[in-house]
Amino acid sequence: MSYEHHVLNPATEELVATVPATSPKEVDAAVARAVAAQRTWSALAPADRARTLRRFAVQVDEHLEELAQLEVTEAGHTIGNARWEAGNARDLLDYAAGGVERLSGRQIPVPGGLNVTLLEPLGVVGVIAPWNFPMPIAAWGTAPALAAGNAVLLKPAETTPLTALRLAALGLEAGLPEGLFQVLPGAGDATGAALVEHPDVAKIVFTGSTRVGKHIMARCADRVKRVTLELGGKSPNIVFADADIEAAAAATPMSFLDNSGQDCCARTRVLVQRSAYDRFMELLAPAIERVVVGDPADEKTQMGPLISKVQLERVRSYVTDDLETVRGTAPEGPGFWFPPTLVTGVDPAAPVAADEVFGPVAVVLPFEDEADAIRLANATEYGLSGSIWTRDSGRAIRVSQAVRAGNLSVNSHASVRYWTPFGGYKQSGLGRELGPDALTAFTETKNVFISTEGSAL
Repeated sequence: MSYEHHVLNPATEELVATVPATSPKEVDAAVARAVAAQRTWSALAPADRARTLRRFAVQVDEHLEELAQLEVTEAGHTIGNARWEAGNARDLLDYAAGGVERLSGRQIPVPGGLNVTLLEPLGVVGVIAPWNFPMPIAAWGTAPALAAGNAVLLKPAETTPLTALRLAALGLEAGLPEGLFQVLPGAGDATGAALVEHPDVAKIVFTGSTRVGKHIMARCADRVKRVTLELGGKSPNIVFADADIEAAAAATPMSFLDNSGQDCCARTRVLVQRSAYDRFMELLAPAIERVVVGDPADEKTQMGPLISKVQLERVRSYVTDDLETVRGTAPEGPGFWFPPTLVTGVDPAAPVAADEVFGPVAVVLPFEDEADAIRLANATEYGLSGSIWTRDSGRAIRVSQAVRAGNLSVNSHASVRYWTPFGGYKQSGLGRELGPDALTAFTETKNVFISTEGSAL
């Protein structure tokens, strides 16, 4: 029996496409093709692999608007965000191509001979991408894995397969060997499970919920299969009284409303020093109310819909009628809309303050001093990202060192740059993506010792 996934436009609930799901048997066939293609690909001269990846980047650039429009349609992203995401995929391919000819081992001084290390590709890599940033996160795993000489099997989320399928087609047009980069749409418990458990898939790169990430890690453990996991977050936005309060308040709305809050880096716990709390809220509340929510294809829109009805109901379940809130507005009628929402006056342990809501909802919590801010920032099972607002450079350094998170910004909310490492502490994940070491995460280190004492033959 074959299955299909219906892709809906989350802004209108209209059917966009019907995509066949990949069966476990078809996964087996895809892996076999990938194994053969990887041997051809890894045998190419590094310069030839690099040139092919650069042609892939050019293909993406030439189809940037098409890819962006697909992202708007299937994921409900604002057109501005979608263009950035397509550009990020292009830039990451270019960046990874630059690493192909620089992926080198070391010569280690030893007695009695010459010792060198070689970095060899793993083979076939499975990338399981999420629905919240389907295009860039697919590229985060795919580009460096290909650059390091591997084949890639990409399983997109059921709700957002269209940009992944188009990227694979563009890769073929750029000259990637048949079977080297394949997209396998399907459900996680069927297509994804077959990919995770296949003996010829050497590594799984997964971005998604901590719950599913734990399950994948356990399944990979059975085969001692390598994993990179980028999981949940409940990131703090720490505002000290000595900060530029006007700038901090102006930057706060989109720190948790970007992509409708469906971002593991979203600064959904706004921690404000008590002496600055009233002034901060005077500025923040009207800023939330001014956020433009609507048609994601409109250039003026700042926030679009949630991805699905399931996600909408999840977000609604956290914002109960008894909570004190400041809310913006959202369209009524078709579409999965939820307004920008600030929650105040809650205990830090309340579900809305502790769980990853994954929607346009943030809580505002007061703190007393630096130690109290650090305590609150670290009072979570997550440790992905966060921001620190202060004019005191010593405090900025101290707090950056004390907060247990993988990506921090001072007087900014920037979390992701393709040329710097990205990943989390605690239950926010395992390993790092992006940055100068991205390619090495898709290699094995082989040590070779060559004796120089006497005849070795």
